[in-house]
Amino acid sequence: MKHFLTLRDFSKEEILEIIDLAISIKKEAKKGEFVPYLEGQTLAMIFEKSSTRTRVSFEVGIYQLGGIGLFLSKNDLQLGRGEPMKDTARVISRMVDMVMIRTYSQAKLEEFAKFSKVPVINGLTDEYHPVQLMADYMTMIEHRKENNPVVAYIGDGNNMAHSWLMLASKLGFELRIATPKGYEPDSKIVEDAFTFAKKSGAEILLTNDPKEAVRDADVVTTDVWASMGQEDEYEKRLKDFAGFMVDSTLMQLAKKDAIFLHCLPAHRGEEVSEEVLEGPQSVVFEEAENRLHAQKGIMVWLDRQRNKSIQE
Repeated sequence: MKHFLTLRDFSKEEILEIIDLAISIKKEAKKGEFVPYLEGQTLAMIFEKSSTRTRVSFEVGIYQLGGIGLFLSKNDLQLGRGEPMKDTARVISRMVDMVMIRTYSQAKLEEFAKFSKVPVINGLTDEYHPVQLMADYMTMIEHRKENNPVVAYIGDGNNMAHSWLMLASKLGFELRIATPKGYEPDSKIVEDAFTFAKKSGAEILLTNDPKEAVRDADVVTTDVWASMGQEDEYEKRLKDFAGFMVDSTLMQLAKKDAIFLHCLPAHRGEEVSEEVLEGPQSVVFEEAENRLHAQKGIMVWLDRQRNKSIQE
């Protein structure tokens, strides 16, 4: 069973195949053509972490593909009362055609996938956010920033930084990650990225200097300094991340036609200035829309892979 848990599990060819499919589906939608690729299918959407973009994009996406989405919060499941994840997986996957999970633990997600009879999609974990990166790269393609780009990620070495490491190391482009000292990406994920980079030719730089990362970059991106579940660290992080705001002064170091990405929600005046977020280089709302189309591509691709395996 092919799942979509992290980009580390995919080849360059597979990633680009999914994105090409997403772009094609988006073009159809813009013409008012909603092809029912997943007609009559049901997507279970399990949310242990709340979200605006993830819920709306998956629920609308499965509907536009001819199926239906079933929203399940942690209060709707027996997980909160002690039912093992493997039991939940074996029950739910016998009743639906696909499952999306947005949770804290990557290990919990992978356990669910291990026991699932249907494809499982990672809607976000503390380690990875692969669906967001598919939307991000799709946005880069639309703005002609996909050919040997230089991408600068500024901020926390979190799930977004980890996912950028996987995408860059698989596709072979240059990635520069600038974090405050003590907030670097997970060392094991960095090690894996460098291993993949040897094959793809990707160049990866880890630095504590935002200016070094942004200079002559094609794409500048960031994320919130305190993610969900880190609220008690908020005040400390505000101090530790001083100097890491993506503002107009920092953006001026990038190429003149560089674009700015942010997975949203954004905290204006913290990781990004109002001027940059609302400025002409910002494509964050196109990027947000592409969550819808990228995830439709992922769902259709996974369904086709499942059908191939059944036929074989």
